[in-house]
Amino acid sequence: MKKFNIRKVLDGLTAVSSPSASPHAGAKENDFILPETLQSEHFQLCKTVRHGFPYQPSSMAFDPVQKILAIGTQSGALRLFGRPGVECYCQHESGAAVIQLQFLINEGALVSALADDSIHLWNLRQKRPAVLHSLKFNRERITFCHLPFQSKWLYVGTERGNIHIVNVESFTLSGYTIMWNKAIELSSKAHPGPVVHISDNPMDEGKLIIGFESGIVVLWDLKSKKADYRYTYDEAIHSVAWHHEGKQFICSHSDGTLTIWNIKSPAKPAQTITPHGKQPKDGKKPEPCKPILKVEYKTTRAGDPFMVLSGGLSYDTVGRRPCLTVMHGKSTAVLEMDYPIVDFLTLCETPYPNDFQEPYAVVVLLEKDLVVIDLAQNGYPIFENPYPLTIHESPVTCCEYVADCPVDLVPALYSVGSRQKRQGYSKKEWPISGGNWGQGTQSYPEIIITGHADGSVKFWDASAIMLQVLYKLKTAKVFEKARSKEEKAHTEIVDEDPFAIQLMAWCPDSRMLCVAGVSAHVIIYRFSKQEVMTEVIQLLEVRLQYELNDLESPEGDQTPAPPTPNTSPSPQNAAPHTHPSTSSSSSDGIRDNVPCLKVRSSPLKQSPGYQVELVVQLVWVSGEPPQQISSLAINSSYGLVVFGNTNGLVVVDYLQKTVLLNLSTVELYGSSDPYQRQPRSPRKSRQPSGGLCDINEGSATSEDRCKSPTSGNMTFSACYGSLSRPGSITPPKLTTPDSIFLICSF
Repeated sequence: MKKFNIRKVLDGLTAVSSPSASPHAGAKENDFILPETLQSEHFQLCKTVRHGFPYQPSSMAFDPVQKILAIGTQSGALRLFGRPGVECYCQHESGAAVIQLQFLINEGALVSALADDSIHLWNLRQKRPAVLHSLKFNRERITFCHLPFQSKWLYVGTERGNIHIVNVESFTLSGYTIMWNKAIELSSKAHPGPVVHISDNPMDEGKLIIGFESGIVVLWDLKSKKADYRYTYDEAIHSVAWHHEGKQFICSHSDGTLTIWNIKSPAKPAQTITPHGKQPKDGKKPEPCKPILKVEYKTTRAGDPFMVLSGGLSYDTVGRRPCLTVMHGKSTAVLEMDYPIVDFLTLCETPYPNDFQEPYAVVVLLEKDLVVIDLAQNGYPIFENPYPLTIHESPVTCCEYVADCPVDLVPALYSVGSRQKRQGYSKKEWPISGGNWGQGTQSYPEIIITGHADGSVKFWDASAIMLQVLYKLKTAKVFEKARSKEEKAHTEIVDEDPFAIQLMAWCPDSRMLCVAGVSAHVIIYRFSKQEVMTEVIQLLEVRLQYELNDLESPEGDQTPAPPTPNTSPSPQNAAPHTHPSTSSSSSDGIRDNVPCLKVRSSPLKQSPGYQVELVVQLVWVSGEPPQQISSLAINSSYGLVVFGNTNGLVVVDYLQKTVLLNLSTVELYGSSDPYQRQPRSPRKSRQPSGGLCDINEGSATSEDRCKSPTSGNMTFSACYGSLSRPGSITPPKLTTPDSIFLICSF
């Protein structure tokens, strides 16, 4: 297992290569110049992991057989999503916006249409998707494309109102073109506008519905090369959808209405619906509403069809969030979204358009999110999104990167993470389930751990091109929510987010995890695949705040005073609490020995994964809140956790729930036993910053003492000597020489 900290690596390289940093400052400068073998051309930035929601999404497509979702963006990017962990990124060379996507269903291919009037055929069957063919239109702007199921002909509509037909196999234009003037003939004297919709009759591939922006719809016969029927409406058209029997179609308009047409009755619509408009009683037209940008019409065997539409709200609903409307029978459900709707697709059981569709979900692409709605359950709950589309769901406050982890670690985290279900979501499996998730492209596993402002910890698999969230841990569950003013006052060391994670220490081999939060608390977790009910959370409260007179005798004879129970490092005086402590204060109202957060007293149900082993909290001292923890380390071989701040450090045995060592920063200035040396001002030492502080009797002279810290922060790593733990584990005696060595850096 390897852990990297790029800042420390760079600092180390600078210290080695800099002559001024040499301990032998008086030697010749040339004696310490290292030969330069690495040049600037030996280093370059390379993309290892891509993560996040597609920026500025513009289009979407779904393969109902392979169950793969494709999302295009305004920068020409293409993202493919399958089951959790299956993700791919592609980029069009031109960088033009993707205006439409069409899958060759169950063939492992995808057609993309761009804003630069080019269309591309992508091969998705290879390891890295690539463009097989491209075709660019020079004289006309592309507005809409349609590829029928199991067809080799791609219909391309343009801004001029013409339709061109492309052979998908050779990706060449055929000689067949539907001109706008032939399509409308005498139905209109003006130009009908751009083509906004093309689709074939579900029962007859030779019949095309062509929708023009002005409100004209044409049913075109491909064999006879003429229009069978023309349908005219006063309002502009935004989308068209077929009934699966091919006898009716529905149009959405710019005035918020839906018109249903029988194909053999072009004179007037069979039905006109205004989903969100107020119906006047005197027979007048309903008040106009916002445009319905898209409508889909899906049928079921057992009941009424589904009509799903975006837009169409009344102009009276000022400030209302974007909505998706689901109409089923006599019920109309309006589902509010957090962001504007870019596109939506209704997922159906069958890819065949001439059969009952049996819709089961709706995929809604928002500007900054992806939402999937379950149509089969009452209330239309949404599916819990397994994709980590935003790493800053809660702001990231700390991060750890671990490489070369044990091979069974990623599957273990994924197995417990995949079982985490939140309340209020659909109980069904995520419907976008194509592809197979496996080990990444790296020869060794890589894991990224992020700590967040809400107290959550997320484990990510960074072995592949995309980050995949493996497991999420919520540390805030350990604590009670502050309700009273007095309890809230104890959290005043932080402005907000009292559970925010500051530091993390993780041992991949033993899977022990230790996190430190801004409220001066440390939580130690043990990994388990079994669910447990913890009746009482083990708690240690530690006082880590000293003044110089705490270390002097009352008579001023400069000999250390006996340690008090709050400051004693003796294991006998640091037994764990089995319940949260209550607030305590002195007679003058000063809070003392009170932690910033209150550990919950009720039983805690701990799901498989990381479960609380021990909670350590620093307490208030003389009315002052504890300093935030600045350093943290764990050694699972000996069952030890060590942490410190500007006031000192603490060594905890988390197996026996005992404090082994509690030292102030003043005591660390000297290297002799803290209970037998004379207190000395740390400012008199002349040693350079950093040093080895050996907790042994008489093991160092005054010249070896460490310099007083100036930065206020302390980092350290722990080295363990003769701490043997056979069978029944007993805490080591701190008076024994060579027990514990602490390498401290100030």
